Amino acid sequence: MPEKATVAALQMNSGGDVARNLELAGALLEEAAAEGSVLAVLPENFPIIGSRKEDKLECAEELGSGPIQEFLTEAAQNLGLCIVSGSIPLRSDVADRCFGASLVIDPEGGIKACYRKIHLYDVSVPDRDESYKESASLTPGRDLVIQDSPAGCLGLSICYDLRFPELYRRLTAMGATILSVPAAFTAATGEAHWHTLLRSRAIENLAYVIAPGQWGQHADGRTTYGHSLIVDPWGRIVAEQAEGDCVITAEVDLEMQQKLRKEFPALSHRVLE
Repeated sequence: MPEKATVAALQMNSGGDVARNLELAGALLEEAAAEGSVLAVLPENFPIIGSRKEDKLECAEELGSGPIQEFLTEAAQNLGLCIVSGSIPLRSDVADRCFGASLVIDPEGGIKACYRKIHLYDVSVPDRDESYKESASLTPGRDLVIQDSPAGCLGLSICYDLRFPELYRRLTAMGATILSVPAAFTAATGEAHWHTLLRSRAIENLAYVIAPGQWGQHADGRTTYGHSLIVDPWGRIVAEQAEGDCVITAEVDLEMQQKLRKEFPALSHRVLE
């Protein structure tokens, strides 16, 4: 694995038309590859944000088959990219709920890892007439997942997971050097907490963070925050885009990260479990 590699975060405004979303994702993945990226991370719910919870269930796939996964594996092969799928709907054993799953597809088109979102967004936003119940359409996963990539060892997570630092500490202890945080943060919570939480996870774990987001208004009426970020292990924002369908890129320097973890050994000073 090279000591330095270019990575990309892809920002989208996904709607209820799966074909249109895949077309946009394909164009952004081509742009990421053209800019020299070896790893590209899509946002949460990139294939669909519909107006009904049933929309997600109706396009949910079995792991390893279906048009969304076929699109991802073909794009990875054609572009020579490692792709993190943000999140896609995968069928579960519960009839009226699916998993929100983040897949890692290698440049040969193989599905190497599958993380199922653990923390579900069931909240009422303070001082806002906004409430969400993700558990109405999703069932939670349980397993922590890391996966080697051409840019380093990925620790996988999705959106609301970001608020639970113990998850990322465990992923780092498992060997993660890059934390993947695809999201569809609401505008209200994004403005309040997005940058602070992402920089905190990077600083706490001396890890790179790749956080592609959804942006703008969607078919279900929600407005997402955008502001896709890539953060370095010292907590510096090295790439950001507030709005628009776009690709942001940055260089991951594993040699610098290893040196930083050695010279500033906070991870080895832990005494509390």
